[in-house]
Amino acid sequence: QVQLVESGGGLVQAGGSLRLSCAASGRTFSSLAMGWFRQAPGKEREFVAAINWSGGTTYYADSVKGRFTISRDNPKNTVYLQMNSLKPEDTAVYYCAADRYYCTGYACQDLRQGPKYDYWGQGTQVTVSS
Repeated sequence: QVQLVESGGGLVQAGGSLRLSCAASGRTFSSLAMGWFRQAPGKEREFVAAINWSGGTTYYADSVKGRFTISRDNPKNTVYLQMNSLKPEDTAVYYCAADRYYCTGYACQDLRQGPKYDYWGQGTQVTVSS
């Protein structure tokens, strides 16, 4: 039983920045792998970023690498997505996801796959205008 609540979305001009937050319930946050996914209108959900239980392993989609940064603060039970140099094509609903998946390094590659995750937040809208 994991509850996830995203926040921080909004309207921003191209080139701007946003920081998304995902607050998780429970006392076992440090054992959860976390991911961010997004879904634009008319498109399928796509992987954005993921982070393992310790924060020592991260993965990014090629489309956001160098612009987005995923991080976690285990004492606060929160994962973040810092989004810089935003582009109109980043417009989407962003979803936080969690899974009780213990991995390190290359073994975490499955975190790029949405079906891997058992828990999902409600989503937060990010709109980038040009």
